[in-house]
Amino acid sequence: MPPDAVSPLDVLRRFAPHDFSLDAFFQARLQAQPQQVLLEFEDESLTWAQCSSRADQAAAWLRQKGLQAGDRIGLMAFNHPATALLLLACARLGLILVPCNPEFEARDARYIFGHAQVKGVVCSIEAAEVVAQALDGLDEPGHPPPWQVAIEHPLNGEAPMLEQWASFNGEAAPSSGPADATNRADQTLFILYTSGTTGFPKGVMHSQRSYVLTAEAFVQRMHLQPDERLLCVLPLFHINALMYSLGGAMACGGTLILVRRFSASGFWRTAAHTRATEVNVIMSAAAILARRPAEEFDPGHSLRKMFIAPLSAHLKDAFEQRFGVPVLIECYGMTEIPGLLANPYKGPRKLGSMGTISAHPDPAIERPQVRLVDEAGGEVAVGQVGELLARTPTLMQGYWRDPEQTVAAFRDGWFATGDLAWRDEDGFHFFHARQKDIIRRRGENISGAEIDTAVASHPGVLECATIGVPAELGEEEVLCAVVVKPGVSLTPQEIHTHACEKLSPLKHPRYVVLVDSLPHTGSLKIAKFRLKPADELIRRATDFHKEPPR
Repeated sequence: MPPDAVSPLDVLRRFAPHDFSLDAFFQARLQAQPQQVLLEFEDESLTWAQCSSRADQAAAWLRQKGLQAGDRIGLMAFNHPATALLLLACARLGLILVPCNPEFEARDARYIFGHAQVKGVVCSIEAAEVVAQALDGLDEPGHPPPWQVAIEHPLNGEAPMLEQWASFNGEAAPSSGPADATNRADQTLFILYTSGTTGFPKGVMHSQRSYVLTAEAFVQRMHLQPDERLLCVLPLFHINALMYSLGGAMACGGTLILVRRFSASGFWRTAAHTRATEVNVIMSAAAILARRPAEEFDPGHSLRKMFIAPLSAHLKDAFEQRFGVPVLIECYGMTEIPGLLANPYKGPRKLGSMGTISAHPDPAIERPQVRLVDEAGGEVAVGQVGELLARTPTLMQGYWRDPEQTVAAFRDGWFATGDLAWRDEDGFHFFHARQKDIIRRRGENISGAEIDTAVASHPGVLECATIGVPAELGEEEVLCAVVVKPGVSLTPQEIHTHACEKLSPLKHPRYVVLVDSLPHTGSLKIAKFRLKPADELIRRATDFHKEPPR
């Protein structure tokens, strides 16, 4: 670190104390540096004062639409400043933002928007047709159908959202004061849907307090400085970009450089042109960058630090030696428990480790806790594998409209991650395996149960098991092992075609393998864990992607 670096706690203490509501957190920084640039996007720069004014316009627009505290607003868009401004406006009015992947098909978006009971959806123009299909028929008796508006382009003859905002002068919806009941820190700020083992996505609820604490803790995790320029290439419908990149930029008083979507070929050119100092990436994106042609690399970049997990020796060497990024921080978290573990910024760091407890820089803030337990709930010894349980002040509020799953996610007040891990003598944790039936592909969580249901709906399938297998670029690919009904002739191609008709592209199996039988537990459930390691299954399988999907 530079000798003149500001400590994480002193970075936060540059701003006035707040009540952990997002608006008070924002106002503290606005008052200190109104003319500093907060957001950069393409050719546009927005200062804190401009962001505040536009958030007021957004809030006035939302009020004009008749929205009240607790109402949900869907968002299906590629990265754009409107996401940050909508988040601020929602916090001021007590509304709840529901972000959704703009590349989802209508069936996926329909489930999320229907389950969240959104009043309307803001979208990128590319997603407009899918949103229209998803919202068709979602209106409830006695209530108007959900509305839809595109961010920057006219839609069905209606002016784009940004143009509608401009009709408000920024004074019609002043930010709420601390005493305003719609601006409490413990109100739900957003719902992020993440796949679960039941086959249906679960809506993870986070409060304004959780958001602010996570953002401030990211200052500690990455030692963000007041002049930090955070490059955001991950999508703002993910916890990483939404809470770490956007939240971290606000927490340190730095600048967020928004990129509409990740481009491997243009990454280094963008990093150099924008003078970015920090970036978060997922392993698959890092692996792609490491394989890109050498001529795409721009040695003039200013990246000093990168937040990435998991990190292999090959990638560590590539980014430190070839690309000249001196600090690489491995970490662990979930949508439900953001920012739980990380390798210490000042070291020591252990390659392949999830890290140690990642605390808030203020020692007065509750410190996260973790336990590793066996099946009986007893703590396991150092070096032994157990399920990771967590307690943290950034814990989710629960799953939206799903009290049963919320209760099932906890054991005696501890959140059960479903991940198996072990720890060493120094308190570093290492991932072992995933108990839950989740496949991590291209930065997304995919439910194996959902794919099982789709494949098993083929009349010729007796039973099937979908598992995650290692991908060339990190994370996992989807393999489906299928038992065909006796007397039925069925090919892997026919099974794959059937699955593709039932599932969104992200969930299409890469590998399909026919097997004589599947292993079962004593309760007759399919024992997917016994299919791993899956080297032999992969060797026998039909590969429907000669190159991993990008």
